[in-house]
Amino acid sequence: MRWNLLIGLFLLPLLCACSGGESRVVSGNREGILHMGNGTEPQELDPHAVTGVPEHNILLALFEGLVGKDPVTLAPVPGVAERWEISEDGRTYTFHLRHDAKWSNGDALTAEDFRWSWWRGLQPTLGNEYAYMLYPIKNAENYVTGKLDDFSQVGVKVLDDYTLEVQLNEPTTYFLQLLDHQSYFPVPRKILEQFGGVSARFSKWTRPGNMVSNGPFRLKEWKLYDRVAVEKNPHYWDAANVKLNGIVFYPTENTSTEERMFRSGQLHMTSSIPLDKIPAYRANHPDALRMNPYLGSYYFEVNITRPGLDDVRVRRALAMTVDRDTLINTVLQGVNFPAYAITPPGTSGYQPPQLFKFDPEGARKLLAEAGYPDGKGFPKIEILYNTNEGHRKIAVALQQMWKQYLNIDVGMVNQEWKVYLDNRDTHNYDIARAGWIGDYVDPNTFVGMWITGGGNNHTGWSNAQFDDLVLRRIPAMQTEEETLAGFHEAETILMESMPIIPVYTYSTKYLLDPAVKGLSANIMDFYSFKNVWLEPR
Repeated sequence: MRWNLLIGLFLLPLLCACSGGESRVVSGNREGILHMGNGTEPQELDPHAVTGVPEHNILLALFEGLVGKDPVTLAPVPGVAERWEISEDGRTYTFHLRHDAKWSNGDALTAEDFRWSWWRGLQPTLGNEYAYMLYPIKNAENYVTGKLDDFSQVGVKVLDDYTLEVQLNEPTTYFLQLLDHQSYFPVPRKILEQFGGVSARFSKWTRPGNMVSNGPFRLKEWKLYDRVAVEKNPHYWDAANVKLNGIVFYPTENTSTEERMFRSGQLHMTSSIPLDKIPAYRANHPDALRMNPYLGSYYFEVNITRPGLDDVRVRRALAMTVDRDTLINTVLQGVNFPAYAITPPGTSGYQPPQLFKFDPEGARKLLAEAGYPDGKGFPKIEILYNTNEGHRKIAVALQQMWKQYLNIDVGMVNQEWKVYLDNRDTHNYDIARAGWIGDYVDPNTFVGMWITGGGNNHTGWSNAQFDDLVLRRIPAMQTEEETLAGFHEAETILMESMPIIPVYTYSTKYLLDPAVKGLSANIMDFYSFKNVWLEPR
């Protein structure tokens, strides 16, 4: 769509999104309600049962950990814990909780709530894909893997109602950054036990009227495939400084629809923007376009248990015939950067290895060595991706490149978010589109997810040397230089086996109404909703 048409559409009457003919943006500015696109219908709102960005955005409004993030620098700041001490050897943390911290039903929030919640998050029967995030805690991994069945030996101890002691296996420098992640959020024991029990996934405790949380907002409404609405939580310890009265999250998978909603005044903010609309916004309406570096990687997971894909030579051939530069400069409108490993370059000073390049001739030789000269005899495989026009275009590009350079036929399977997640999690795929956004600013958030049995490792890949590096050797390293070298060694092992095909490093691309204030740009695209407010134009 050319910009002159966009201008014309801006001058058309706004689509009515509320009574009285007002747009949502106009009424939201007056009422203090932020309306934002959220990409897709959330799988669930249980902090211990989800891993996606759409879910995480909502959880940031509903829950708070011991520690939070500064919205600009991303440095750890007090959350439920007003202060903490770290032992001289870096292995013991003592957190002092706020005495005025409460659940959204008014009940007191105590150190025992955190101890119990972390116990729940580590229950093998729960199937928490983020359980490994707690592995820095002493004996947490042993408890999850069944080597230890006594949780009292795990390094979490309640000293009194408002003091929690945490012991680590090693002096993990990024531990404080983990504590504002959903895997460390408290969940209300009494409510969970009322609605299905500790290990019940997707139970009714997360539904409006049932849910109890501890963040700046509480759940008000959840209409499937329509909206999730939250309202200001009057029991939040810092409620006096929360400026918004509420937020409405809209699960709009079609980015073109979302962009039209923004133009018609139905959204203050989109989750993304159609790639073909970027040039017009860049040229004619740059004040609405936001594009920033993003701590994330776009890649494809390979199910290495499937015939053909179980040969590393095939996986390398597939990676070597993705023309990243062409893909980025055409389909992606030049807003991303080629990736040859999972960790974005420059993450806390780290530079990942690059073990391959775009090399169709070398790839064809590898494919022939694997027994498929000129693609002959290669099994039929499919690319799985979740509903999104951008994902479809990238999948089509890879499909065409692999046909052009390797002479292999690759199908495509499009599924809505929840179905896609289920098939990916159960290894019911050949090659699956994936993306990973750093949970904290450290290489470990990208490298650590590929440990054997890790909840976010859906490839079937396992390597004992890699596990030893990530889980034991690197956490014990004493200097930054040594630690970065350790991650480089681990990522080299990963990329030599290539259970993933990196494509590009993310940048954020979304539209923002000028009425929205306090939404700071940062490399994690982290939203501190308590610091956001609306100024009517």
